[in-house]
Amino acid sequence: MKTDVLIIGGGPGGAATAMFLVREGIKPVILEQEEFPRYHIGESLTGEGGQVLRRLGFEGEMTKREHPVKHGVRVFGTTGQNSWYVPVSARDKEWNLSFSTTWQVRRSDFDTMMLKEAETRGATVMRGTATKPLLADDGAVRGVTVRWPDGKSEDIETQIVLDCSGQATFLANQRVTGPKYVGSYDKQVAFFSQVTGAVRGPGISGEDAKDNTLIFYAKKFHWAWFIPIDGDVVSVGMVTPRADFLAKKQTPEEFFRNELYDINPEVRKRIPEMNLVEKVHVIPNYSYQVRGFCGKGFICIGDAHRFIDPIFSFGLTVTMREAEFAAPLVREYLEGKRRNGDNPFAEHQVFCEKGIDNLEDMIDLFWEQPFAFATFVYHRYPDQLTDAFAGRIYPTEHQPSPAVVAFRKMLKRTREYDQDVYSVPIGSRFHPERAALWEPNSPVATTEQWMGAR
Repeated sequence: MKTDVLIIGGGPGGAATAMFLVREGIKPVILEQEEFPRYHIGESLTGEGGQVLRRLGFEGEMTKREHPVKHGVRVFGTTGQNSWYVPVSARDKEWNLSFSTTWQVRRSDFDTMMLKEAETRGATVMRGTATKPLLADDGAVRGVTVRWPDGKSEDIETQIVLDCSGQATFLANQRVTGPKYVGSYDKQVAFFSQVTGAVRGPGISGEDAKDNTLIFYAKKFHWAWFIPIDGDVVSVGMVTPRADFLAKKQTPEEFFRNELYDINPEVRKRIPEMNLVEKVHVIPNYSYQVRGFCGKGFICIGDAHRFIDPIFSFGLTVTMREAEFAAPLVREYLEGKRRNGDNPFAEHQVFCEKGIDNLEDMIDLFWEQPFAFATFVYHRYPDQLTDAFAGRIYPTEHQPSPAVVAFRKMLKRTREYDQDVYSVPIGSRFHPERAALWEPNSPVATTEQWMGAR
């Protein structure tokens, strides 16, 4: 089988990539191994994530489906008495700042909608599992071997593979990319479920809107989230050090029920009873960075090359924005441009890394100096941090801003880039002594492997 463009993964990143490619006159094949709908975490869109959906023509559909409207994020301090708020925002072509809205989503519904629409617009969706890449003599990716549901295998030859496999990091685990670094976030573990009967904000819009995201801060690396995903159900989760869970020797549900209320006093006010309507899920070891994630015949998009920390809900936004950035480059590649050299997408690679580095520096300062961060949000750099929380983090969006520069100064770090050495992982949770730690066939370690090894 042959196709010009093969996308591995039919989640929002793969579906958005396909829709942006169709706009460029390209009809890709999407390879997805799971049946949709399926459960998934990551239910909140930032301001720029909402703008991507508007550019794709989904605003009417999001309204029709009654996805909860998000006006901003409120972060509660340790005692629950103090908090700070960042509104959802947008920028116009003249870079004027305005308040905006975005959406919270039930991923099983949202992901299915996105994939079906990608198919409606011209992509071909095929159910199967990519098992290994096909490589040309010069190392370029020229396709993948696929195992179909009936167990048979087939080679799909293609001019370019776009890895949208998320935390499965297909091309990284196959060592097509450069090394995969594991950060110190792997000392954390996330527990999450869904509840009914939660107490939302009383307002329709603004700071107290009923469907805003709430974050409950306890102390360094201890926090919880509250994300309304429909009229009745709220996604609730917490992140704690892995050692705390291992020491208690409890099941995930026991630990979740016992520990969630200790995160922050505001949690009990918002969730007076633990009415779970979903099992308690666990994700350990969720920080990594893939070097060399673009090359001849391939681009990794979103979580397929990097994931930092889910605290401010950037995952959906980053993967869909990278999809939008990559689409015109894929068209040019198919037209024969930038075919010479080791990496035809080197500039895109550094562009994406610079954006996520700006994000990483913001998150690290939040953890290292939370009181200074709150001061920056409200007093010193309110507009610039509103931009960052919206997901305007890329070099074409006035980044790094004076706020990010200030973060780096306080963190005592610098960022240097060139085509060979770029974005050295230097976040506050990176273990340099464990650089290039590989665990094949796993994003870092699967939940089943990790739970079995407790």
